[in-house]
Order: sequence, then structure tokens, then C-alpha cells
Amino acid sequence: MFFQIKKGDEHPAIYKQIYTQMKELILEEALTERKLPSKRKLAQDLGVSVNSVAHAYDQLLAEGYIYSVERKGYMVEDITRYIKKDGENDPFPDELKENGKKESFRPEVTFSHIATDAEYFPFKKWRRYQQKVIDNHKKQLSLLPHPQGPYELRKSIATMIALTRGVRCRPEQIIIGSGTQPLIHKLMCLQPRSTAIAVENPGYQRFYQLLKDMDFKVEPIDLDDQGISVDTIREKDPKWVFVTPSHQFPTGTIMPINRRIKLLNWAAESPDRYIVEDDYDSEFKYETDHIPSLQSLDRNRQVIYTGTFSKTLLPSLRISYMILPPELLKRYRSAFGNWIDGPSGLNLWTLKYFIDKGEYGRHMKRMNARYKAKRAKLIRELHRVFGDKITIHDIPAGLHFLVEINTDLSYKDIEERAKEKRIELYTIRRFYLKEFHMPQSNKKQLIIGFANMNDNKVQESVQRLASLFSYT
Repeated sequence: MFFQIKKGDEHPAIYKQIYTQMKELILEEALTERKLPSKRKLAQDLGVSVNSVAHAYDQLLAEGYIYSVERKGYMVEDITRYIKKDGENDPFPDELKENGKKESFRPEVTFSHIATDAEYFPFKKWRRYQQKVIDNHKKQLSLLPHPQGPYELRKSIATMIALTRGVRCRPEQIIIGSGTQPLIHKLMCLQPRSTAIAVENPGYQRFYQLLKDMDFKVEPIDLDDQGISVDTIREKDPKWVFVTPSHQFPTGTIMPINRRIKLLNWAAESPDRYIVEDDYDSEFKYETDHIPSLQSLDRNRQVIYTGTFSKTLLPSLRISYMILPPELLKRYRSAFGNWIDGPSGLNLWTLKYFIDKGEYGRHMKRMNARYKAKRAKLIRELHRVFGDKITIHDIPAGLHFLVEINTDLSYKDIEERAKEKRIELYTIRRFYLKEFHMPQSNKKQLIIGFANMNDNKVQESVQRLASLFSYT
């Protein structure tokens, strides 16, 4: 038995060298005898300590490469030969590398609707409450969490959204998850794949793709100036409808009360109909009071309400929640009562303190004022630079708005030019669902997000945007 043992601090520990080389010999079936030398004999042959050999044998024994027989010593296990396939050493595909296409685009100017203004997030206060959780909740942090999230946080959320959104629910109905998508995915796992589902068009592409990937029959429903068409819903006859009534994404339309009641009446006609209300961007309202949620009007327990802290706090916290009617909650608990896949317990308990101590409310008040001022400044600059070549859909809510620009450029041209000029910009094309054709017009619709825009770069950002269309 031949081993190459290298001594010195620059080499692996001696026991590790013995273990590694012996393991390779066993796997390659290179050992002619089943019985291994005694620890003392091998140590003497290699000029190393018995402890080093003993440590190597112990590791091989623990992993199942060898076994011991009383009074006989150590024997090599009869290990099944491992089949090595061609291509084992092929290089890792470039398209899967994380320094690939997605990382290559670094915008200099952003009109993203996704990011938030992290500059004004109260990190010091958040850290202080995190420390309070660590000091006072060691037991809770050491245990497996409740599958729906801490009851104490759910109670705080229920109280808060009753006041701010008119949502009526018990803490038991709230399910906390790492984003709205995984929550919706679990919910829809409970439904037959034959279920027909209606979604808004244009609308949230990720929900549409999620439902399609789960093999549901998904019907995109066109919008009018009041939101999703209830008449078309009746024509298509789905069982479920996904809507963003308080600030439709991406158009920003606010569904008026008459349309909301019509939608609720449609659901009330059959007990197996449900409405999923994604209360997107509802926390930000700039000129009037907050509009009560659709769920607040529901008296038949047929609205599933979803909310998130991604826009109000930080997207990276990954804290969202879903409120289920009792009948669906029973089925959910039966299917997922043992699933534990929510956000960090430390962050959840911190959020509870943040809400209970009034910090969340104060933060929201500050951010509403900040976003209102930033939004107004951006709209003024857009009007100044583009003049009559732009139409701004000025709905005073949310963290983005829609604009129409007169141009002969195609949507593809706009997107490619934006990328070339290092501008992060989304057109309406991204959110029209793929089987349906967008209206053909020389007015091109852009999604203008402003939350993550630097106050001092508003003028520069608009000038860079105008350069796409040769308006500067």
C-alpha cells in the first residue's frame, strides 16, 4: 500500500491525506486485500503517529468505506462501483453563471417600479428592535416557528390593516410567507387544475406565468378605464379572478365602488368563486385618503387578500401575507400545516415591535411625504422637457405612473435604446400577456417608477429619457 505523505503546515493534515488517498484506492478497487494494516503497522510504514492513522480510519469507518471485526481489525467494505458518465468534467454552462447576462447590465439612470428608497429606511431603529428581539425572545428564536408565522405578529398585522385598509379578519386567517408568489403557489396547489382563472391584461406577468406553469386555464381579461371588465368575466366564466383594484398594475387605475360591487356580486352568485385581491401599492396615496380594500366590502367570504412589506420597508426582507376565508383556511392547514418555509424569525419578531411601537406608521407617513414630493418634481420635469409629446396618467397613488409618448419607435426599439444608454426602463409591452396583441399606435406607454430615483438626478434622468426619442 503506497501513500504520499507531505508534512508541513502548507499541506493538509496528515490524517486527511491518509483518509483521502485510502478512500480513492477503495473507490477505484485498487486494494488487493480486504484486510487493512493495523493502525500501528501503517503508522510505522508511513513514519507518522498512530493517532493520525486512527483518525483517518475513524473517518473512513464513519462514512462506510471500512468496517471493523473484533480481534481481526479493519476490513474494506464491498462498495458498488460508481458509474461515471461522459461529460462529468464539462465546464459549467455560461448562461447559468451569476456574472452572466443579468449582472452585465448596470443602469446609470433608473425608472424602475420595483426598487424602494433605501436611503430613508430607518436602519438604526430596525437594528435596535432586532437587538431587543435577541435579548427578549431567545426561546422563540430557538424553536421551530408556527407554519403561518408568529401569532403575535399576525395579531399586529390584523389590527393594523383593519385601521388602514378596512380588512376584517382574525389573526388565525393570516398566513405569512416569503413573498406573494410562494403564498399564491401554495394556495393554488389546493385547487383542481381544471379551474379556470381570469387575470388582468395588462397585468402582473409573474402571477400569469405561475398559473400557466401549474397548468391552470388562464384567461387574460382586457381592462377599461375602471379596471377589469366584469362583463368579459361573465362571458369567459372563470372560477377565480386575480385583481389589483386599489392601484392596478401597471396602469395605475383605481377601481371605483360600482365596479367593485359588480365584481363581488359576480362572486356571490356561486360559492366556488373566489377573488384574489393583490393590494398592490395601496399604502401610497398622495391627495385623498386611502381607499378601503375590496375585502372590506366582502360579506360572503369570497375575497382572498394579499399584502406585502416589500414596497413599504425593503424588498429583501421578503415578508408578505395572505388572508384566507375560513373554508379555504381549513384546506390550507390540512395540506400545509407541517410546512415551515417562511421568512427569518428574527425579522418577523422585529417587524412586530416595529408595528406595535408605532415606528411602521411613522415611517409610512415620512415616506408618503417624500414620495409625493419626488413624484411631483418628476412630473413637472417630464412636462417641461417633453411638452405636448407626452401624456401623463396622473393617478396620485403608488410608486409608479404610466406615460404615453408620441413616437414612431417600436417598443423593441425603445427597450434596446434604453439598454444601450444604461437606462432601466420598462414599457407596457412587458406586461401584456403573450398570447394577446398590444394595440398598435404611435403612442407608446412607459412605466415610470420613481421610488429609487435620486432627488438630485431627476432633471438628468428625464434628459436621458428624452434622448431616447431625440427630444433633447
